[in-house]
Amino acid sequence: MAATPVSEQRAGVGTERRGRTRVHVVSDVHGNARDLARAGEGADALVCLGDLVLFLDYADHSRGIFPELFGTENADRIVELRTARRFAEAREFGARLWAELGTDRQSAIEEAVRRQYSELFAAFPDPTYATYGNVDIPALWPEFAGGGTRVLDGERVEIGGRVFGFVGGGLRTPMRTPYEIGDEEYAAKIEAVGEVDVLCTHIPPDVPELLYDTVARRFERGSRALLDAIRRTRPRYSLFGHVHQPLAQRMRIGVTECVNVGHFAGSGRPWALEW
Repeated sequence: MAATPVSEQRAGVGTERRGRTRVHVVSDVHGNARDLARAGEGADALVCLGDLVLFLDYADHSRGIFPELFGTENADRIVELRTARRFAEAREFGARLWAELGTDRQSAIEEAVRRQYSELFAAFPDPTYATYGNVDIPALWPEFAGGGTRVLDGERVEIGGRVFGFVGGGLRTPMRTPYEIGDEEYAAKIEAVGEVDVLCTHIPPDVPELLYDTVARRFERGSRALLDAIRRTRPRYSLFGHVHQPLAQRMRIGVTECVNVGHFAGSGRPWALEW
């Protein structure tokens, strides 16, 4: 099982690939439906590791649900507070904005998320294997996932003779994003997946170099249970996203190649795996 460099992803998919399987992997799509519609080109399957929703773009504060509702100036301010890790102030600031808006917060967010999901799920090729990110709303996925998209969380699937395991969501943080769960619940999903060839999660294992975001200038949360499972079950690959600009995009833990594929929103390019 070999990884293909990003620069080669759109090349050589004819007779040279006969008898081989190619999977494209994306994570942290964050509203990039245009490139998502092309992400499966030349592949036998697409794997998506979540975070389809774009709530707020930290690189361009004019994009996302938050600036659509409250404007770019307010987006600038909440990014400033979160980057400074002043999360309590950020929550208070957000609460004031919602009170001034005078509309039900949950209804407004779900309406905006549904608009994004409608476009994003329509862009998935057949077949797609997907799990949730921490900013996704799992309860809404059944409305949009068509027959060609299989949603997995704490589950395994065989693709081209290799076993892929999927664990979605993130761990609890001061950010309080929609799909954060407790450490024990997350560990139980890791345990349910068991031994696989490719372990697919939204968040990284708990390794500092994989968790530090060089642009947001903070450590994100990774999973100790995931790190322990990698050491114990020795998958060929551990694939994840969540950290958009990691200090280290990949590293080896024992025999396992750990790769951050969470660059899709910005690059528009999937990561390719072929065997």
